[in-house]
Amino acid sequence: MRKKLFCIICLPLLAGCENSPVKKTEPQAAVTAVFESPFDREIRSLLEKGVPMSERKRQVKAVEAAFTRRTTPERARQLAVLCFTKTLGTPFMPFDLAEIALAETGGHSLSAVAVSSKGALGVWQLMPQRARSHGYTPQDMVNDGKCAEAAVRELFAKLESASGNLERAKKLYCGWGPQADAYMKKVRHVRLEMLAELDHKTERIAMEESGIKTP
Repeated sequence: MRKKLFCIICLPLLAGCENSPVKKTEPQAAVTAVFESPFDREIRSLLEKGVPMSERKRQVKAVEAAFTRRTTPERARQLAVLCFTKTLGTPFMPFDLAEIALAETGGHSLSAVAVSSKGALGVWQLMPQRARSHGYTPQDMVNDGKCAEAAVRELFAKLESASGNLERAKKLYCGWGPQADAYMKKVRHVRLEMLAELDHKTERIAMEESGIKTP
């Protein structure tokens, strides 16, 4: 009798469980995939680390202006962008890479096919053995992007040799002796040129923001 009563009481409960509505899983909102290039990721990473982008952007404009005096506007812009992108995530700024290019091949229209009497190649004039030491072939040096990358690696290697002294690292990029001394005079000259351009552009922006018309 007790067993029968227990079964009678449980039946409605079991029926209730079987007939309980099934919760439908609501369709999740579709996630829009946003394409992020390696360059975008690098920029975001640096911003998260607190690395200021404004100074880099200011320098690129001055670099482009200096390059335009030596080559076509289109090529000047392309090389200036390389000075920006290839120094991201490094201890260097766009000016650092631009100074080397101007000192090395500024007198040869910043040509990608420039070859020195000693055999240095490309805009940033890498010797074949040095290009190989950084994972590039001598033929790669006609490619501005690869040449810029090799130049950054070479400058970083020289920076280590110079115990972190960037000015000395740039001198070592050229070598030793009187030739390296003359090279550094070129570097300082083009640096002053770009700094003057930077001041001019900063002044121009300030005037435009204040409503003063600029020529």
